[in-house]
Amino acid sequence: MQLKYISTYWGQEALGAKDFFRKVTDAGYDGIEINFPDSGDFVTSFSEELEVARNQKEFVFVAQQVLPPATESAGSYIQRMKARLQTLAALHPDFINAHTGKDFFSFDDNCRAIEAAETIGAKTGIRILHETHRGRFTFHPYSLLPYLEKFPSMELTGDLSHWCAVCESMLGDQEAILQRILPHVGHIHARIGHEHSPQVNDPAAPEWQHYVDRFVRWWEAIILEKEKNGWSYLTICPECGPAPYMPALPFTQQPIGNQWQINVGMKDRLKKMFHHG
Repeated sequence: MQLKYISTYWGQEALGAKDFFRKVTDAGYDGIEINFPDSGDFVTSFSEELEVARNQKEFVFVAQQVLPPATESAGSYIQRMKARLQTLAALHPDFINAHTGKDFFSFDDNCRAIEAAETIGAKTGIRILHETHRGRFTFHPYSLLPYLEKFPSMELTGDLSHWCAVCESMLGDQEAILQRILPHVGHIHARIGHEHSPQVNDPAAPEWQHYVDRFVRWWEAIILEKEKNGWSYLTICPECGPAPYMPALPFTQQPIGNQWQINVGMKDRLKKMFHHG
């Protein structure tokens, strides 16, 4: 099984599509994950660059569905989500990574959102994965279990850093729960979190090695599960974020690390660790 490493557009929004594609390919990535800006010109340019990249090699395109906040009913949210998913599906991504539902919606309302996404996925043939994320229906490992029981074929984007912050722990007392969830992960967000934040300042620093080791064990369990089930490839997106995810200095608000270099470093580090593909 191949491991394909893809670059996030998050934090690189100052770049146009052409410059971003060049930066990604020069850094040795196998694809892009992007929450599109509200710009038709950007989307058109992105699609043109994507066609070029796909003609040169197997290039992974993951579209993110992240709705801007709004005060609305669950029904209105679902309609907005459906419209966005249909727009993204028309761009022919390899799959969609969706920020789905709300942590304060009822179980039934979140199920309606999941069902709407499943319907669009079935009609378009585009896989829709639901990211484990604060503020979504996936915000906590234990409360996710009833949804997985109701939707046993559900696929997740595994960003476990959020659960460390939500649970204010490294989930050592929830390993049995994680073992029920990890088989559903079909895409990995490789960001290192800790008990008080979804992002350490720099995972290369020695004081975070214990945390890196724990995340690597989780990711390796996901990889082995996919190998066992005959997957041809699995995608991994190093997703250290920019400020304010990245800690910043007071007054100047200068980030204390270089987001791009940290993500490239994580990519290269994981390639050496896993030796797949």
